[in-house]
Amino acid sequence: MTKKLTFFDWALYVTTAAMALLWLIPLLWMVATAFRPETSPVGTGSWLWGGSFTLHNFTRAWTTAPFATYYRNTFVIVTGILAMQMVTITLGGYVFARMNFRGKDLLFLLFLLQLMLPAEALVVPNYNTMDKLGLVNTRLAIMLPYVASAMGTFLMRQTFKQIPRDLEEAAVIDGANHLQILWRVFIPIVRPTLAAFALTSISFHWNNFFWPLIITNTNNVRPLTVGLALFTKASEAGADWSLITAGTLMVVAPLLIAFFLFQQQFINSFMRSGIK
Repeated sequence: MTKKLTFFDWALYVTTAAMALLWLIPLLWMVATAFRPETSPVGTGSWLWGGSFTLHNFTRAWTTAPFATYYRNTFVIVTGILAMQMVTITLGGYVFARMNFRGKDLLFLLFLLQLMLPAEALVVPNYNTMDKLGLVNTRLAIMLPYVASAMGTFLMRQTFKQIPRDLEEAAVIDGANHLQILWRVFIPIVRPTLAAFALTSISFHWNNFFWPLIITNTNNVRPLTVGLALFTKASEAGADWSLITAGTLMVVAPLLIAFFLFQQQFINSFMRSGIK
């Protein structure tokens, strides 16, 4: 039997559709302008409404700025941070969830204080630390402040706490140590949680801008976000929106394509990140 939609159901659908449309309009304008010939007036003659179509803007953008270097730096930074975070949040979550030691609750509370501090508040001490280590203007300097994640550790701790003790006790009886229990018993169970965190981490650090802007000063180590800002600033002098939107689309396209291709896996990872 089909459920009859109430007024609140219709209101929810209309509100959701309106919000989606508001998000979609700037994206459609960006795509349309990126494929528009540079001589066409902004907002008219777009290929999306039957106008001309060109790929020349992407060629110009690619040759105007070192996007290949930006892409390489971003890939190294994002994958490097994710690899280190996977190790730290897994070990940290396991320790806080399954091991007992004096002061554990206090230490965990202090660890969670990171969630209450905006990243911008730590820019000065982080920069001073990197300066003392001689790491300013390096990819490693961009990655190091994000090696540990309070949110990821908390997520893994809550997931590990839901795993039945019987599984751990059976592994101990078989002679397994803590690392063997973690690797052979726990990690296969918590893979959806790790996948959910990985998607969040990749999205965040692909779009991270402020810290890379502060800690870098050459194109050799700058990621896409900083490179795009400099590229856009240089292009604004002539208000070449076709060139600007083409560069912007090259930066956001990988995340958009990845989301559309793996949106079902993305949703399922978050839905199954908790263990029933």
